[in-house]
Amino acid sequence: MHPFAYTAAQTPQDVTTRGSHPPHPDILAGGTDLLQLLKERVRTPAELIDINGLDLGGIVEKNGCLRVGALVRMSELAEDPRVKRDWPVVSKALLESASAQVRNMATIAGNLLQRTRCPYFRDVTTPCNRRDPGTGCSALDGLNRIHAILGTSDRCIAAHPSDLAVALVALDARVSILGPDGEDEVAVENLHRLPGDTPHMETVLQPGDLITAIHIPASGCASRSHYVKVRDRATFEWALVSAAVGLDMDGGTIRDARVAVGGVGTKPWRLRAVESLLIGKAPGPQVFKAAADRAADGAQPRGDNAYKVELLKHTVTRALMELGGCA
Repeated sequence: MHPFAYTAAQTPQDVTTRGSHPPHPDILAGGTDLLQLLKERVRTPAELIDINGLDLGGIVEKNGCLRVGALVRMSELAEDPRVKRDWPVVSKALLESASAQVRNMATIAGNLLQRTRCPYFRDVTTPCNRRDPGTGCSALDGLNRIHAILGTSDRCIAAHPSDLAVALVALDARVSILGPDGEDEVAVENLHRLPGDTPHMETVLQPGDLITAIHIPASGCASRSHYVKVRDRATFEWALVSAAVGLDMDGGTIRDARVAVGGVGTKPWRLRAVESLLIGKAPGPQVFKAAADRAADGAQPRGDNAYKVELLKHTVTRALMELGGCA
């Protein structure tokens, strides 16, 4: 393993101060992704700064919003009775992630910031613009069955791996960020960047920025929500396609709808065109299928991942049907 210095942060300001100056230490929380990257030499930081001693935990419900501390473990949030009752899509997405052992260690903020599972990114012997800018993208004409079809560029087609992020995007969740210049909030939908010409710049976070909490608003779509994940094996596998859906009903009519998908985008992907076709309609198989037919708008499949176009439509249909009691 690459040698590095280790520091345990005493305050959040320790992180923002040290992180804003070169060599910009990596942050260690649950470590379930970072330690693997260190072992594989994908990451070779000069310093790790451990934030596990900071007061960044807790799940608090207040004024119609759930505040989740950045260091809350995935299993804790997934099993919280309030989350299961009022934000079931969040609980479901978390329980569909990784393994029980990983969920007991991995943090909520860390899950949002985990790196892509593209095998070329994790193989330091192959070119990868996300790992080594300017070296090329091996996946463009290589093995790309698991890669993205939405939000891609000629520099990167890696899919974003987080299940939780998909659910949070559907629910208009926000993250609190502490930086060298103070505090700010960013929508989870805007946290991750499209690859464009700079795939190595994965989020809007700047050196020294620290996610301190996630805020998930309550709503009719949140309390009536569902998550479906399609993958190669039943457990401990990343999504080929996933869908987070929520429906707010007014009698027999859909008053509001939320649809976001994962496994197909270079970031968690909100499907507003699908949502607009659901609002004002009575739920049913034909309505759900017609809306889901717009799920792949703008898709750019490449080689082995072309199957995801139809799989995406079917997955969104299935999620809506199961939520609407039509399955």
